[in-house]
Amino acid sequence: MQNPIIAALDVPSVDQAHSLIDQIGDQVGAFKVGMELFTAAGPEIIGRIRERNASVFLDLKFHDIPNTVAKAVASAVRLDVQMLTIHTHGGLTMMKAAETAAQETATKLGRTAPLVLGVSVLTSMDQSDLEEIGIQDTVPDQVAKVVNLGVNAGLRGFVCSPLEIERLRSMIPKGTKLVTPGIRMASDDKGDQKRTKSPQEALQSGADYLVIGRPIYGAPDPSGALTRILESIGS
Repeated sequence: MQNPIIAALDVPSVDQAHSLIDQIGDQVGAFKVGMELFTAAGPEIIGRIRERNASVFLDLKFHDIPNTVAKAVASAVRLDVQMLTIHTHGGLTMMKAAETAAQETATKLGRTAPLVLGVSVLTSMDQSDLEEIGIQDTVPDQVAKVVNLGVNAGLRGFVCSPLEIERLRSMIPKGTKLVTPGIRMASDDKGDQKRTKSPQEALQSGADYLVIGRPIYGAPDPSGALTRILESIGS
């Protein structure tokens, strides 16, 4: 996937999702299916996107006991997604189980294993949010801690805010992918995102992929908004 833009289909219905895909399908590298759309449309939405030869990033952030997460990951592999997310705070054993399930299921199906991405600290959280749940480390330190745990578990990619990319690049193995939400143009409303950068800044910091939602699907002209984003990164 050469185009770094992953467009978030954070819409409540299949019709709205397909309308957005029709408008911007040729301009992005993949589509993110998150909790809202997957809950409304179910696994069928994955198949309908794949029928268009588009890549799918399944963002359900699995976080449960290792056996349950492994089974969920195996099901996602059978749906033929190219990326999926788990929470790093689920621990070492859970992350190992997820990666193993992805590899073993893909091998049985004769296809490439999806990239299992460990979500570090949500981009909607800041220092005060961490303290509220009993974590005393700074946000950058907590991100580094759980990413290091994920590397030890064999994960090949992580989700982090644009602010942590440079530090993570100095500590993770070469080739590890970093996916960054919290992407906003200077004129965009940040919404509930607290740790953000522009698309160009995130890529310059070392991001591989940018997950962009509201600045695209919330725009009066999603294709025009995406064109401006692509122009800002020189694509």
